[in-house]
Amino acid sequence: QVQLVESGGGLVQPGGSLRLSCAASGIIFSVYAMAWYRQRPGKQREWVANIVGGGSTYYADSVKGRFAISRDNAKNTLYLQMNSLKPEDTAVYYCNTKIQGSNYWGQGTQVTVSS
Repeated sequence: QVQLVESGGGLVQPGGSLRLSCAASGIIFSVYAMAWYRQRPGKQREWVANIVGGGSTYYADSVKGRFAISRDNAKNTLYLQMNSLKPEDTAVYYCNTKIQGSNYWGQGTQVTVSS
């Protein structure tokens, strides 16, 4: 079955960087678009970025220019490089893919931006 496992979260100071990873299994990874979402405290889950099979990328305005989504199809792994982090980036970050109308999610990884 489809399995997505995020890692790389943690505590970082404002202005710092983190790189999240999402290891995928049970799918032909290179075929599918992949996405990152986040859920900030007290807020609904929101889309952050996505990357299609061909490599085109799209970003929410709130992270454009600071975050970079990428994928390594040989390793079945999705990444999110987060730079210039702000306290408002504090959230649980989730990896996502949609296959034949069904959404698949990882368990999430906590990112906390605080001094």
